[in-house]
Amino acid sequence: VSFMLFLNQGKGVVRVKRDWIIPPIRVLENSKQVPEDLVQIKSDKIFTGEVIYKLEGPGVDQDPKNLFEIDDITGVIRSKRPLDRERYNSFTLKAFALSPSGERLENPTIIEIVVLDQNDNRPAFTQKQFSGSVSEFSVPGTSVMSVSANDADDPMTENAYLSYSIIGQESIPANAVTKTMFGINNETGAIYTRDVGLDREVVKSFRLKLQIADMGGMGLTSEGVAIIHISDINNHAPQFSPAVYSMAAVENRKDYVIGRVNVTDRDDRGAGNWEAKYFISNDPEGNFAISTDPGSNEGVLTVVKPLDYEAQNEHVLVLMVENVNRLSNKAPNLPVSSATVVVMVMNENEAPLFREDPIKIVVPESVVPGTLLKSNIAFDPDHSDLRYEISRDPERWLQINRDTGDITAKRTFNMRSPNVRNNIYNAVVKVTDAGGVSTTATVAITLKETNDFSPQLFPLSGTVCRGASRRASGLVVTAVDEDLPPHAAPFTFEIPGDLSINWTVNQVNNTHAVLQPLVELQAGEYAVTVFVSDSGSPLMSAYAQVNITVCVCDSFGDCKSEAGAVLGSSVGISFIALIIIMASIALLLLLLLLAVAVTTCGRRHHIKKGSGLLVGESEDDIRDNVFNYDEQGGGEEDENAFSIDLLWNPLDAPSTPGSYYPRGKQPLRRDAPHNLPSPIYPRRPPADPTDIEDYINDGLEAADNDPNVPPYDTALIYDYEGEGSLTGSLSSVASGSSDGDQDYDYLNDWGPRFQKLAHMPKTVEVNWILNCPEV
Repeated sequence: VSFMLFLNQGKGVVRVKRDWIIPPIRVLENSKQVPEDLVQIKSDKIFTGEVIYKLEGPGVDQDPKNLFEIDDITGVIRSKRPLDRERYNSFTLKAFALSPSGERLENPTIIEIVVLDQNDNRPAFTQKQFSGSVSEFSVPGTSVMSVSANDADDPMTENAYLSYSIIGQESIPANAVTKTMFGINNETGAIYTRDVGLDREVVKSFRLKLQIADMGGMGLTSEGVAIIHISDINNHAPQFSPAVYSMAAVENRKDYVIGRVNVTDRDDRGAGNWEAKYFISNDPEGNFAISTDPGSNEGVLTVVKPLDYEAQNEHVLVLMVENVNRLSNKAPNLPVSSATVVVMVMNENEAPLFREDPIKIVVPESVVPGTLLKSNIAFDPDHSDLRYEISRDPERWLQINRDTGDITAKRTFNMRSPNVRNNIYNAVVKVTDAGGVSTTATVAITLKETNDFSPQLFPLSGTVCRGASRRASGLVVTAVDEDLPPHAAPFTFEIPGDLSINWTVNQVNNTHAVLQPLVELQAGEYAVTVFVSDSGSPLMSAYAQVNITVCVCDSFGDCKSEAGAVLGSSVGISFIALIIIMASIALLLLLLLLAVAVTTCGRRHHIKKGSGLLVGESEDDIRDNVFNYDEQGGGEEDENAFSIDLLWNPLDAPSTPGSYYPRGKQPLRRDAPHNLPSPIYPRRPPADPTDIEDYINDGLEAADNDPNVPPYDTALIYDYEGEGSLTGSLSSVASGSSDGDQDYDYLNDWGPRFQKLAHMPKTVEVNWILNCPEV
């Protein structure tokens, strides 16, 4: 069983067996005969019963729908509407043979419908306007650009076979060129040059009218536009206009414009073929520079270094110019354009100039005042007279000659000044010319250390433990030097040969030494003379006397008292008990001193007339108040009193009997050991006044044998009592006048202690008034 296909091709109906190959059914697009019978199909089942035909596929029950239909009874397939090949160029359908009950009687048959093309679409350019460029003076055949077009018709037919052509040419400016300058390939659309004479200075661009046609140029047509610009080549070198310039410049100024130069160039303005680049061919010092103004293409001439009218008042410059882009080989062979610029330098009053700034000076700190430190420090370019002054000199060490500018030392320098930093002292000098123009410069003085100060020994007193080993005993000394290296340490310590019998000095390092005894010494005070030197040039040295106390030391190396030393060596006594004993002794001494003071100040001496010199009414003789004082003092306002506490040297004794030593200068004696017990002085005079001479002689002998006081007659020397005391001297209270001339009744008003003086005979001379604090 099979379908039979009846094709209506205009030559009748052809019966086709189902198993045969069914060729596509061709339908012309845009057909106006609709509906149109395309083909009829029949099934063999029609001979056995009723057959119903159905059709499925695109154009029937699928998009696009309702383009085709089939007659259920006859099996005729028709087109219902005109077809458009540009939208659907073919359709594949399935035809079915069904029983009235819907049962499929046989396999479906494939129906292929092909839509035939008609030339119903005009070709169109892909752009409304094409744009391209070509260099001026291009040779014929030079490719310029390509245009393109499309046609919606079947490209396999003549309907889409396109042909390009140029149907019009316009030059910009109009009529600048009238001959045909361009051609186009009719198949590819490539535009090319056809003739010579493309000069950008003559014509800027062309407007071409294009045409595209299908069917090989015989069918439908469309038009388009192509704009072709003539691009510039560097065929014109820049030329100076004019070639000579005159300009003026002010001396001593820089970075300012003095003028402009101009060039002409016929190439495209604003492009690299037009932009100029300038050079200065004869400026070895580099005083000038020239740049290009990008807007006007002018050369801008600038002074970049200060000019000097006195050195050169005129400069003649030669300028050269070329384009930024390289010149084309089609340009005329001309020399490079050049111009001459004459620059006149204008004179002005210039400020004086220092030959160096800062002015550097190296000088020793101990320079002699008046020494010349620096000369010829400045000059004036205008050769006018200069005036010099020092505008800043915090230490006032410098002096400058107002006319010559010579700098001299006004006084010796001091490196320890707070204005000296890193050994450099800074000052400022000012110089002014005749026109009032001035300038300043810094004077940097580098000070070199000199050896100005002697080293000073330190400390000048100390203790050395008696009985300690020689290595452990000794006094460490050092030296202080106000100088800076290399004029200070290392120090050298020595003991002069005539004083080195019992002591020696051992160097520890560059700055310290140890004073040590050579032999075992008794406890006491010793004076050792040390000679110390620095390492400067020239070498500075000094003698120093060190007061050393040799004593018995405790376990901590501190000196013990004599009582403590005895107790510590002989009796095993505790520390607390020792403190209690010492406190008790101190309390007893305090009570004893208070009792003596009260007794002494409370005595009243009554001297009877004619009873003899210094004979009182009281039980105690007035001579009880003669004591041995170590220091006389100067009274209430004595601020210069001193103690006799220095070592004694007979050669240092005053030459005039009764004179006194200056404060702190009376030496201790060296003819006896120190700290030995003093002899017992006679404390109470004899009852008989005639024995006073023996009493005084005994006291003198005891003083001469006392190792702790000055010897001989110096026991009679009174210390200096100071100056400015409101009270007069009491060294001699005497009356050489008559009784009528002297009235002592006012002494009754001074209290009971002075009433005795008021009742004494007027012929009595009072030689001493002692032991009363009120006096």
